[in-house]
Amino acid sequence: MDTIEINHFAADLLDRWDPFNQGPGAYETEIADVIAALHDAAHPSELAERIRLIYEHSYELWIPHEACMDISYKLIALKYGAGCPL
Repeated sequence: MDTIEINHFAADLLDRWDPFNQGPGAYETEIADVIAALHDAAHPSELAERIRLIYEHSYELWIPHEACMDISYKLIALKYGAGCPL
């Protein structure tokens, strides 16, 4: 899977994740930031921390680390070619 496909699937996955129940399309900025972080991250825990910081900074709401770990495992699997976890 090439980078464009990874970005597309990652954006779709993150849009459906909706951690603050804001509805589809509410997280465009955060999704772009997480996709950039995905390409730099090597481990799910590293990515989970970045996801938590990105979403908490934007919404000033606490997000459970476990929720970030769950989505980060799916994104890292997508990045390393384990298939589309959708």
